[in-house]
Amino acid sequence: MLAADALLPVNTTLGVVLAVLLLAAMGVGAAAHLVHADGRRHARAVALAGVRATVQLGAVSLLIGWVIGAVPTLLAFVFLMYAVAVRTAGRRITGNRTWWWAAAPVGAGVGPVLVVVLLTGLVPLRGITLVPVAGILIGGTMTATALAGRHALDELRTRRGEVEAALSLGLPAREARLEIARPAAVGALVPGLDQTRTVGLVTLPGAFVGMLLGGASPLMAGAVQLFVLVALMLAQTVAVAAVLELIARGRMYRVPWHAIEGE
Repeated sequence: MLAADALLPVNTTLGVVLAVLLLAAMGVGAAAHLVHADGRRHARAVALAGVRATVQLGAVSLLIGWVIGAVPTLLAFVFLMYAVAVRTAGRRITGNRTWWWAAAPVGAGVGPVLVVVLLTGLVPLRGITLVPVAGILIGGTMTATALAGRHALDELRTRRGEVEAALSLGLPAREARLEIARPAAVGALVPGLDQTRTVGLVTLPGAFVGMLLGGASPLMAGAVQLFVLVALMLAQTVAVAAVLELIARGRMYRVPWHAIEGE
């Protein structure tokens, strides 16, 4: 019996437990009257997320064998992950037509890392290794981009008067926005830093556990996890810097800057 089968067998019990956990999350959200900034109730968001995750993971589980069978389909699948991440992060940040600018920070963060690991041979161009590594990097970068963008725009809206004061003193628009938005955006890097600082002491992340369940030695599993964490820190740092620059230059916004500045 595989270690993974012993850890989490796929049977009726698993389905029942998942349903109970999802309903519990919905119940707590409803009881606490948790509501997102856009007015959506958290219980409904949890239900939709759970259903989507079930459908999407089921589809991927059925298709992954075909996807990794050839380089063209493999690259197409990685690009699909990237496209979904861009739309998700962009819509979270702006909610308007400027969402597509999220392609820049996500691509700038993930692209160079993937190129380096492929060219050096650390990650071979095979689906069994490329898909999970790309998925971790894209997913982490998507989260950092969305958080940094949302926090930066929230801060600019809350401290609009300070931005206008800086503009009145002759500070360029980009610099005025950066002074206000930068500290808020950098907060998006804290979860990744904390995960890296506490790895092995507080948590055993997915790559480490997955390698162990696949039969790798603890040393190899640790090396792979270290690589993933360091690569993810780089990708997220680049993404946060890029989205901050886009917001400072007025490329991504919720309300056009000319409307805020009265131009």
